Amino acid sequence: MIYHGNRFTMKKDVTPEQREEALDSLRNQGASIDAVKSYVVGPDFGGDFEFGAVFAIEDLEGYWEYLMAPSHAHTDRIGLPLLEKFHSFDITDDPDPEIEKKIADLHRRRYAQNAELTQLVRDLPLYEGSASPE
Repeated sequence: MIYHGNRFTMKKDVTPEQREEALDSLRNQGASIDAVKSYVVGPDFGGDFEFGAVFAIEDLEGYWEYLMAPSHAHTDRIGLPLLEKFHSFDITDDPDPEIEKKIADLHRRRYAQNAELTQLVRDLPLYEGSASPE
């Protein structure tokens, strides 16, 4: 399994309506993407972030399906411009010693295919993640 997580803090000027729309869009990803086996979206306690989301995915093929889903693209378009800080991470029990590189390659492939997404990520005030746009 691969547990793909996001931790984020929204900008101070984000309205309650914008905040809820972005969180609802994340929840929709979990509900609408077949590759997502379970998910959670909500407040992030015990750290430096306001909210978090975790999506459980069985394998790299499912991870790619998750990354390329229209509902994920929608969340990126409406959500990324609202963020002050964003951290993307992955936890896996896959024994493949190359799994970290393979996950990063999926992200890089997605960035290479989507200039709008790449710019949205580059425009974030603070981004740390599984792979950054080059």
